[in-house]
Amino acid sequence: ELSNKIKQGVQVSMSFADQIRNTRKKAFMSQEALAEKLKVSLSTVNRWETGKSKPNFSTMRHIKEFCDENCIDYAPLEESWLSFNGAFSNKKRT
Repeated sequence: ELSNKIKQGVQVSMSFADQIRNTRKKAFMSQEALAEKLKVSLSTVNRWETGKSKPNFSTMRHIKEFCDENCIDYAPLEESWLSFNGAFSNKKRT
């Protein structure tokens, strides 16, 4: 079904974990290099990419700067972060 949506040109919403991983790969960076660039630990980047945590707002500003420096579209990443943030908040309330 996913491949059919892609063939039809339907934009499939990606998770934040997928978005941050794709953003890093578009910049041809390792997790370690991205962690160093953003001044976070390697395990932090790993947790983002596995969907176990999300960056805080301040770190998202650094990620936006990183995207701007590498000519990477930040909007899909921000959208998925906001969706993840909402889902993360809803999980905490229940």
